[in-house]
Amino acid sequence: MGKFHVVEKFVSINGEARQAGALAAFIRFAGCNLNCSYCDTRWANEKNVPYEILSEEEIYAFIKDSGVCNVTLTGGEPLMQTNMDRLLMMLGKDPSLRIEIETNGSIDIAPFVNIPGNIVFTLDYKLPGSGMHEAMKVSNYRYLKQSDSVKFVVSDRQDLDYAREIIEKYCLNDRATVYISSAFSRVEPTEIVNYMIEHQMMREKMQLQLHKYIWDPNRKGV
Repeated sequence: MGKFHVVEKFVSINGEARQAGALAAFIRFAGCNLNCSYCDTRWANEKNVPYEILSEEEIYAFIKDSGVCNVTLTGGEPLMQTNMDRLLMMLGKDPSLRIEIETNGSIDIAPFVNIPGNIVFTLDYKLPGSGMHEAMKVSNYRYLKQSDSVKFVVSDRQDLDYAREIIEKYCLNDRATVYISSAFSRVEPTEIVNYMIEHQMMREKMQLQLHKYIWDPNRKGV
């Protein structure tokens, strides 16, 4: 039986990526190996953050009791959790569930990609504005499927230039769906749209963090 450090579990809408706007059962795990300058869940990464210790059976029971079929495993960094493979194997056995793993892009996803089930990855690529771009594990891109996503959170035009370079270098549009979003309050969404027009970025998708526009940006549990 695995033991997982869970700081939040709740039902809300997905704010980003393919299931944006759809209801999901969120499981937020404690701890992260990065320290992004714009991190909006830094509280979940603090050493003394309160958490529940839950087994994979208890997590699965919460998801089933919620009645929601979309599951978002997030953090922190979910793939840092010991026995994450056990949780994914349990969730993957339920054909009614769609499981999305939101990972920061610095952890090797190879141990998890062949676990059976409707499991997809949303990988961040941390740009220079995050201060964490040197931690990115680009070898992950060899494992991407069309059902997966890569997300770039931009802070300024330099980040936009860098994102375009990475997208082209690793042919990301051929591997997965690529999203570009603004680091909340750092860059105006119109600047991203204008940049996409300027550079004819026709395959990438611009997105907003919906939950930050619906609720207070600092609110937990949404």
